[in-house]
Amino acid sequence: MLELLKKRRKRESGWLAISMDQGRMHYAHGRPGVDGNSIIRCGSELIADDNAFDHVSKALELERYQCLTVLQPSDYQLLLIEAPNVPPTEVKQAARWRIKDMLDYPVDAATIEVLDIPVDADLSNHGRSIYAVAAKNEVIQAHMHRFARLRLRLSVIDIAETAQRNIATLLEPPGRGVAMLYPARDHILLTVSYRSDLYLARRIDVGLSELEALDDSSDGTKNRVLLELQRSFDHVDRQFPFVGVAKVLVAPTPVDTGLQSYLASSLDVPVEEVRLAELLDLAPEVELEREAAWRLFHVLGATLRTQAAAS
Repeated sequence: MLELLKKRRKRESGWLAISMDQGRMHYAHGRPGVDGNSIIRCGSELIADDNAFDHVSKALELERYQCLTVLQPSDYQLLLIEAPNVPPTEVKQAARWRIKDMLDYPVDAATIEVLDIPVDADLSNHGRSIYAVAAKNEVIQAHMHRFARLRLRLSVIDIAETAQRNIATLLEPPGRGVAMLYPARDHILLTVSYRSDLYLARRIDVGLSELEALDDSSDGTKNRVLLELQRSFDHVDRQFPFVGVAKVLVAPTPVDTGLQSYLASSLDVPVEEVRLAELLDLAPEVELEREAAWRLFHVLGATLRTQAAAS
């Protein structure tokens, strides 16, 4: 009888995105709305162990959702490689052997996925590249086991780069690309996207605490970010001249680091702060103050993935 009642319980449309980070579970539920993607609920919960995850899962009724999980940066590598000249069905296998010397563990112990980087029709003779995402099988299996044990529907395993691209896509001017910076605890994630595709993704070795410093080192830190950003723009201009970066977007941070104003005074393109509360259609009970917007940034972005498979 309990199983029958469970099957009859209403399934929620859209995606419930989850990430595990330093003993906390961040989550966001998004689904298509009249004015774009609506965020129905989001938040963070303490997760000390699997028993705590079980309790939170039941309290939030996660069995009603189609779930995806966003890997932590330490869980995977994103590798830029030359696109193999093979049929589409063989790209993933060819990529596996192309990255085998880039991993510090046997390639047979890796789960591989690939992301295409489209090229302009006028550059048909230009060499093509792809991104290969590599994660240890044991990492992927641990995530799958966590959800399978509670009979939760885990449909997608995502990464921060594509979640960030999803948000950047909402802010792309027609026919132009955008760069986005997300300051994490120990690095800044930089992405460049164009027409909803990811053209550049890299981590800059500057952490949030360095940006927040109130001493004389702060401007030096921001200058390092500026230099890395300019080098990245040079790379994009050489490899993808059709991707004109129209503006730089700075993701929310718990406090104002001054990065947005520093870059705005040094670059010849607009630099804007991302305001998620204005960008997303939030349910009345959803509040996104600065720290929550920073903590939940990538799970919110992950809910924006193509909704066709989430019906």
